Amino acid sequence: MVNTTIDLGRGLVLRNPVMTASGTFGYGEEYADFVDLSQLGGIIVKGTTLHPREGNPYPRMAETPSGMLNCVGLQNKGVQYFIDTIYPRIKDFDTNVLLNLSGSTLEDYVKGAAMVDGLEKIPAIELNVSCPNVKQGGMAFGVTTAGISQVVSEVRKVYHKHLMVKLSPNVTNIAEIALAAEAAGADSVSLINTLMGMAIDAEKRKPKLSVITGGLSGACVKPVALRMVWQVAQAVKIPVVGLGGISNATDAVEFMLAGASAIEIGTANFIDPAVSVKVAAGITDYCQRHGFQNVTELIGALECL
Repeated sequence: MVNTTIDLGRGLVLRNPVMTASGTFGYGEEYADFVDLSQLGGIIVKGTTLHPREGNPYPRMAETPSGMLNCVGLQNKGVQYFIDTIYPRIKDFDTNVLLNLSGSTLEDYVKGAAMVDGLEKIPAIELNVSCPNVKQGGMAFGVTTAGISQVVSEVRKVYHKHLMVKLSPNVTNIAEIALAAEAAGADSVSLINTLMGMAIDAEKRKPKLSVITGGLSGACVKPVALRMVWQVAQAVKIPVVGLGGISNATDAVEFMLAGASAIEIGTANFIDPAVSVKVAAGITDYCQRHGFQNVTELIGALECL
């Protein structure tokens, strides 16, 4: 038997290292017919903001080689709607449910975090300071050490449970950003969010996305994500959660070897709704084949040449 438990600190304990990434798994309800949610370490619900957001105009998705672009723009009905309507329906899921929280201003982040702090069955928030789809707010906070320090420290004052901070890859030095988040009070960091990209319809001579640029995700971003996870794991003492192009158990194991304590699966959920439970089973199988009794033995076990 392999012990697959992962303790990320401050009360966030996963039964295995596999979580689903925000924006790709809805509120969990949408996948309940395909996936036994109790077999997952956790689900991170779609991005939520203090005030309702319409999102960007259509078209807001475009297929790319080995990936996809999106500029959905955090369409959601706001924190209060989540508390009143969504939370009662998902609070008894037999897995960790994390709320991905974003904002357009510092005050939005703080007010939103304070509102969900009292939700008993939400053990953590993933603070999205890195979403490239919103014209104001998130991106500005996540690309400088001063910006991320400010938003994390202010949210930390009002949020008393596990605070995971999702980092943007669209920076020069990802380790510096991670260190700033750690110093400001983050309990863990997750990375990477999507890379900035664009697509053009040559025949029409027009961009394929309504706002021209969007976030690139899928298998194509994996080498970048893996590199950044490895760099951040070398720099910080808090747990690192890896995501970006994970499509199977081998991908997940690679992220853990690079230093991730847990992983998130995103775009691959659109291809195979049951991929998350398959990855969880595959990690256990890998440990059994290689003689690991505890999945934590994989974390940072990369043997560099």
